[in-house]
Amino acid sequence: MEKENIKLSNSEWYVLQALWEQSPKSLMQLVKSLNESMNWAKSTTTTTIKRMEEKGFLIVEEGEKAKLYYPAVEKEQAVLRETNHFLDKIYNGSVGMMLNTFVQNRTLSPEEIRELHAIIEQAERESGE
Repeated sequence: MEKENIKLSNSEWYVLQALWEQSPKSLMQLVKSLNESMNWAKSTTTTTIKRMEEKGFLIVEEGEKAKLYYPAVEKEQAVLRETNHFLDKIYNGSVGMMLNTFVQNRTLSPEEIRELHAIIEQAERESGE
């Protein structure tokens, strides 16, 4: 699936998260998993899965006893698209503005600051600067 076409609702994220953790899963395995994590009724899970099948977000395979569901969306693609959407929507695409918000609100731990330094150093090495 093309990453530009990925527009997931919160409900679709929850289903995909369950499948990214372990797949394939049957409908009843998804019902159980989403009931435990989200307190969803069977009808909520069934409706969401049907909608996701129609959108092409799930791969469905006939199993011996039940249909088996796989994610048709790679986690990395979905995360990248959502991250870019968030940055564009909230920070006009500026990573610097986002980090500045975290720094000004003192929400970064010393460990996270060291991690950010390491990420920036790696990016500089890879860009040849």
